[in-house]
Amino acid sequence: MKAVLQRVKYSTVKIDGETVGKCDGGFMILLGVESGDTEKDSDKLVNKIPNLRVFEDENGKMNLSLLDTDGELLVISQFTLCADCIHGRRPSFTKSAPPAEAERLYEYFVDSLKKSGVKSVQTGKFGADMQVELLNDGPVTIILDSKELH
Repeated sequence: MKAVLQRVKYSTVKIDGETVGKCDGGFMILLGVESGDTEKDSDKLVNKIPNLRVFEDENGKMNLSLLDTDGELLVISQFTLCADCIHGRRPSFTKSAPPAEAERLYEYFVDSLKKSGVKSVQTGKFGADMQVELLNDGPVTIILDSKELH
């Protein structure tokens, strides 16, 4: 399972011009579910994300977590994170989990984050054509792969 975290001042996701999710400061997360991922992969990410100390303290040092700052989350499903670009010029998405399994694990991930103590967890709509807007803060962008976490 792969997650791209962007520390944001704000982020919104729209479908057909209508805002369906937003974050007023915290992380906007793009989540890709790969074939073979399980709840354990999700749990590793959920244990890491709210506690990452990448928000500034009173001295301007990245020393505070999302939980410390009462930050929010916007989670967007993003199967293209699982793209294989090794051969040719057209990405292959065969590493992505089948849609039903990916959606199940995406929902598990979101539900687990909601139980983690984060102030607000909002989402887009799985599989929808979405437009995402954000103001990256820093910029701070972090890539997590559950296969690389302990």
